[in-house]
Amino acid sequence: MGRLHAEKFAARRDAKVVAVVDVDAARAQALAHRLGCTQASLGQAEAAVVAVPTERHFDVVRDCLERGLHVLVEKPVAASLEQAQALVALAEKKRLVLQVGHVERYNRVFSALAARMSRPLYIEAERLSGFKQRGADVDVVLDLMIHDIDLVLSLAGKDISAVSACGFKVLTRDIDIANARIEFADGCVASLSASRVSQAPVRKLRVFQPELYVSADLQAGKLRYVRRAEGAIDSKEEVHEKGDALALQAQAFVSSVLKNKKPEVSGDDGLRALDLALTVGRLVRERLARFG
Repeated sequence: MGRLHAEKFAARRDAKVVAVVDVDAARAQALAHRLGCTQASLGQAEAAVVAVPTERHFDVVRDCLERGLHVLVEKPVAASLEQAQALVALAEKKRLVLQVGHVERYNRVFSALAARMSRPLYIEAERLSGFKQRGADVDVVLDLMIHDIDLVLSLAGKDISAVSACGFKVLTRDIDIANARIEFADGCVASLSASRVSQAPVRKLRVFQPELYVSADLQAGKLRYVRRAEGAIDSKEEVHEKGDALALQAQAFVSSVLKNKKPEVSGDDGLRALDLALTVGRLVRERLARFG
């Protein structure tokens, strides 16, 4: 992910990659050589992208903020709620941008869906993937489901009244499959499923509100709207070019830094998504402890 991020920023005219830092010196040197920058020093940097294992997010992001660097950190923002709260507070104290890499917010299909939603009542998300070693340092909730948790929170945006969850271990010693039901104080209900042991990748989101149903295939770039109009059922399909969500995320980060404004996916957003993800993970583990 660090390499991908570096390439997106290197392609921009309003930003310059001045350093690549990695515990693997040879890997850092190879990328730095290709991008025409140094492999170690952060002396010239004004901002940083942190794409290290989740357990290292807190230390690395904190050090960057202490140096006065604006930060874009991969999701989840930190490994614990306390760490996330400390990072958000530090960024506010230093008046620095802290953006969290919930990249699906920049998916053009989701943007088109969100623009049409006014009062979601039921949200269903399904995110399935084959097993990949990258991301296996955390459970499937923090690895995959947290993407949809963030999307749901951005759509519903109300106080949570109840959460229930179940899940199982399959290939790792942690949760590989999970399902969560989230109820909001305004009556909206969300059902989220995530798996990292599936054969075919799936990234689908379905949203229901009065007189409108929207189905989104976030991977294929397709939207289907079904609404009631003048006593009849009207159905419409749209295809959105996939675009480059990672590049759009980089653009948003640079814009926030240059304009000194709060990012679209802020540290507070990352904190809220992490809080709910940790709650889901805890409920799954409690259920596994009771029922095996």
